[in-house]
Amino acid sequence: MKVINLSEQNSVLNQFLREIRDVNIQKDPLRFRRNIERIGEFMAMELSKTLNYEPVQVQTPLDVATVNTISDQLVLATILRAGMPLHHGFLNIFDRAENAFLSAYRRVNKQGELEIVAEYMAAPSIDGKTLIVADPMLATGMSMEVGYLALLKHGQPVHTHLCCAIATPQSIEYMRKALNDSPDVTLWCAAVDPVLNDKKYIVPGLGDAGDLCYGVKIHLSDRN
Repeated sequence: MKVINLSEQNSVLNQFLREIRDVNIQKDPLRFRRNIERIGEFMAMELSKTLNYEPVQVQTPLDVATVNTISDQLVLATILRAGMPLHHGFLNIFDRAENAFLSAYRRVNKQGELEIVAEYMAAPSIDGKTLIVADPMLATGMSMEVGYLALLKHGQPVHTHLCCAIATPQSIEYMRKALNDSPDVTLWCAAVDPVLNDKKYIVPGLGDAGDLCYGVKIHLSDRN
C-alpha cells in the first residue's frame, strides 16, 4: 500500500488544514464544510495525475483539438455522515463518476471492545473500475476497512484510493495489515497526526468532523 502525505509539500492545502483545526473558525459550520470540501478538491486534482488517460478529439469553432482525458471508470464512495463534504469535493472534480454511500457507526461490544457496524449501502458495481473512498478522519482505520470490505461485495476494482484529511501512524499501519499491504491500494492524507487518545480521537486532530459539519448528534445512550 502506497501512502501519500500531502502535507509533506508546501501548498495551499495547508491553509485549508489550518482553518479546519482552528477552534474559532470551527464555529462557522458553513466555512468548516467548505474547507473540508476544498481539501477534497485539492486531493482529487493530485490524485488525477495518477490516473490513466487517452486522447479524445473535440470539435472547436475553428478546428479539431486533441485532449488527453481520463479513461478510468471512477466510483466515489463515502461513509455517512462526516464523509459527505470531502466526497462532494471529489465529486466537484470527478463530476462524471458513479457514487456509493455507506453508513457505519462505532459501538462498544459486550467484551468492552470498540467495533464498527455497517448498516446500509447503496453502490454500483465497482468491478474493473477505479474506486475512491473518502472519509475525513482515519483514526483507527476500522471504519475505512469495514467500508472497503463492504464495497468489495460489488466487485473487484483495478485500483483503490483511500482518501482522508487526517490520519495517524496507527491507522496507516492498521490499514497496511488489514489490506495485506496491497500494491493495488493507495492511501492519500492531507496530514498525519502523531497521537490517538484513549477515546480513539486523533490528537491534535480537529474534534468530531461530523458534528462540526452538521451539528452535535444524540447518542442512543444519551436518551436513557
